[in-house]
Amino acid sequence: MKWARPVGRPANQSQQDGDIVTDPILVEVLRGDIVESRHRGAVAVCDADGGLRLAIGDPLQPVFPRSAVKAIQALPLVESGAADAYGFGDRELALACASHNGEEAHVALAAAMLAKAGLGGDALECGTHWPSHQPAAIALARAGGTPNDLHNNCSGKHSGFLCTCRHLGIAHQGYVGAGHASQQMVCEAMASVTGTGHGKDNRGIDGCSIPTYAVPLETLAGGFARMATGIGLSPARGRAARRLLTACMEEPFYVAGSERADTRLMQAGAGRIFVKIGAEGVFCAALPELGLGIALKCDDGGERAAEVIVAAVLARLLRSDEQLAAGLDDMARPVLKNRRGLVVGGLRPTQAIAGAA
Repeated sequence: MKWARPVGRPANQSQQDGDIVTDPILVEVLRGDIVESRHRGAVAVCDADGGLRLAIGDPLQPVFPRSAVKAIQALPLVESGAADAYGFGDRELALACASHNGEEAHVALAAAMLAKAGLGGDALECGTHWPSHQPAAIALARAGGTPNDLHNNCSGKHSGFLCTCRHLGIAHQGYVGAGHASQQMVCEAMASVTGTGHGKDNRGIDGCSIPTYAVPLETLAGGFARMATGIGLSPARGRAARRLLTACMEEPFYVAGSERADTRLMQAGAGRIFVKIGAEGVFCAALPELGLGIALKCDDGGERAAEVIVAAVLARLLRSDEQLAAGLDDMARPVLKNRRGLVVGGLRPTQAIAGAA
């Protein structure tokens, strides 16, 4: 791995040829016409050969992509033959790549996936939390219910892991551990697609208990360009990658859910944009028609700022389609309302994005 700085260096600074590189301010938060807050970040856009087409800030900073790489983590589900054996279509594959809201449709589909493999929700090892979509959480509480692992935003991904284990005849208990065959398959896929090391030295534990690996933004962007084009991947892996991205673009509700940026951006792209959020202000994306992959990090972990950054970058890269770009520009400039519904401000991308693109 070629990193520009040790893992311990602050996330918005890197040492390159003796100079300190500080990530620029990419998003401003306005109250009225006055800037109230600012968010720094970095963006990398690469082609499938690893060529850096656009760099804003430090593209070599290592980040934990967290849930942004779920489509890569789902490759063994397709490559093993499990997806076909259980008759999974686009909705199931999209859910296997999802950080879903825990809405009724998400929970039901995760349960159905497990049932195909002869398992129930008690086989999941992702942990329990209330649905992240407030109406779904309220509905569950009003019905006198309590959340279980199926409501976890990662239950679709974990259902994919479990189905792969069952199809291959692998004992599934402890499937979240780094030493388990399930996570070894995932780790191999991640290292192969991104072209960078995934090992003990850059490994952490994700919120859903599986391993997560800190790697440079540049390699993540290159990995998603390869996922979108198949360039640099074996024919079988290239087909699996395209199948997964296509499923997400065809069924974006199952990737996230109501009122979510991932869903809205892919709906706007109508098969031309793949995008996936990760925790702590990370997004990965792909534009198959351009053969490009995108990875970004909002340094302070701000999700709403990261949503602005990804929408703005997509708008610049798709500027030739005026109608699509205009819609993406609108998403990059959300308004802020107070509790009475009054518009009090908004967010906007800075010239650092527009100028660099």
